[in-house]
Amino acid sequence: MPRRSQLVSGSLIAGALLLTSLGLGGVAATAGTPPPPGGATAASSTHRAGHMGTMGHTMAASTAASPEDPDGDGYIPANPPVTGVSPSTKEPPHRYFHEFQANCSVSHTKPDDPIVYPQQPGKSHDHTFMGNRSTNANSTTSSLDGATTTCNAPGDRSGYWMPTLFKGDQPVLPVGPQVIYYKAGVTDYTSVRPFPKGLRFLVGSPTQSREEFRGHRGFVEGWECGDSFFNVDFPTNCPSRPDVKLNIRFQAPSCWDGRYLDTPDHKSHMAYPVVNPGTNNNICPTSHPVALPMVEFKMAWPVNGDLSQVKLASGPSWSFHYDFFNAWDAPTLNALVGHCLVGGLQCDARGYDQTHPEAGAALDENYELP
Repeated sequence: MPRRSQLVSGSLIAGALLLTSLGLGGVAATAGTPPPPGGATAASSTHRAGHMGTMGHTMAASTAASPEDPDGDGYIPANPPVTGVSPSTKEPPHRYFHEFQANCSVSHTKPDDPIVYPQQPGKSHDHTFMGNRSTNANSTTSSLDGATTTCNAPGDRSGYWMPTLFKGDQPVLPVGPQVIYYKAGVTDYTSVRPFPKGLRFLVGSPTQSREEFRGHRGFVEGWECGDSFFNVDFPTNCPSRPDVKLNIRFQAPSCWDGRYLDTPDHKSHMAYPVVNPGTNNNICPTSHPVALPMVEFKMAWPVNGDLSQVKLASGPSWSFHYDFFNAWDAPTLNALVGHCLVGGLQCDARGYDQTHPEAGAALDENYELP
């Protein structure tokens, strides 16, 4: 059984407020709802250059006209928006687990980012893509919805990507299905609802500092290898054994403002849970009252031994970040969220909990709705 990750306690919330050069770093739990289009100019996001030879070169602002954002202001409204929701303070019966897995393999690499640099091929540093096989700079909700996936569940056509890892000048790609958890990030796991189709966001920042990476609300165990955990830098003492890999676990914000599928910094429409005053319970902030699944990347690269030549396409170890673009088949996602998260189960990619066989599975043996 994997180690149970824990959300950062209320005493560390202040660490989430560290700013990065993207303007927000990890989304502050107390961040307000973003200004509407036409309001104050949003800080532009920047990625470093796409190739190792030009790493560190700063690119232009990320916003650009696209089929889903015709005016290129960075705001993509939800249609319809979710209104009339208050953060749930309920305490359902305690269940230690409320999660399921999306097991997705690497599909391709490309210096593209359809969230940060839509319609701008080659503008980003190199990314390693999982899930949707078609993801590129021109991807939209519609194009992803019509493509195929490397995920075990054919209904998960979402795009998942992160900076490509290099050892020297050679890319190192995760082998086989990787673990992407979908968990309840709030105490009232029964209040979690599925992602809206087309929701997208960036977790972390390629330009964050070492301190911002370590203090990020999404930081779980940092870089780990063998018995070395909680590293900000890549571990220097990594056993040279076939069974040892370089790993990281990193959690995404799980509270949504209900208004936008994307915002100019690709973060402000999302927030991390906060601690309900006078309790130990996690709830969504009033500015972002809609509880969604908390995505957690658990990635493993087949590299060990001497890691002195290991780096990310985005820069040093602490520049790790990742992107998520939701293109799940809605009925499939609804079934998994309802059965596993709302149902308080620890599910695999079929939505089956081995410790509660009586609950059955959400999907059949082909990872599809029965």
